[in-house]
Amino acid sequence: MLRAVLELRVQLQYLEPPIWRCLRIRSAATLADLHDAIQGAMGWSDSHLHEFFIGGRRYGPLHEDAPEELIDETKVTLQALKLAKGARFLYSYDFGDNWEHDIQVEKIETLAAELLRPLCFDGARACPPEDCGGPPGYQELLDALADPRHPRHRELRRWLGKDWDAERFDLEAANRALRSRPAGK
Repeated sequence: MLRAVLELRVQLQYLEPPIWRCLRIRSAATLADLHDAIQGAMGWSDSHLHEFFIGGRRYGPLHEDAPEELIDETKVTLQALKLAKGARFLYSYDFGDNWEHDIQVEKIETLAAELLRPLCFDGARACPPEDCGGPPGYQELLDALADPRHPRHRELRRWLGKDWDAERFDLEAANRALRSRPAGK
């Protein structure tokens, strides 16, 4: 039996140089599964709300403050969305920091063997740390880290750890994070 797999490029908006990941995920995966995959591959901690914006519709986790028009992400598969190669949509994470991710379908292929879990196969740069203030706060953080005389340099270096490097993307760590998450349906 052949199974469809999507290759997606997930890129944070408003940052230069870009921070991105390339993922392979089953077309039978739900948007909730895709959310988990993005969280693992990017290095986010899944501690904030999120939404997908696809074809004029909003998808996300249902909660007591969710807008009425929000569609339950656990009920919608990538296959049901009928995404074609080149299709783009938005994933927004942490409505305070407002991390917006542009997602593009780069390829759709069929595999004879099942892809049990999402896989990250490429990427660039470290994910910004949680709660750093979104793109403007992240730029301020980078500026402070680059200048040892900056008033917040030592504080931020302690917070991030001496080994944190904005330019380093660790593919194996991204895939370890993906393996540690539930496999989905």
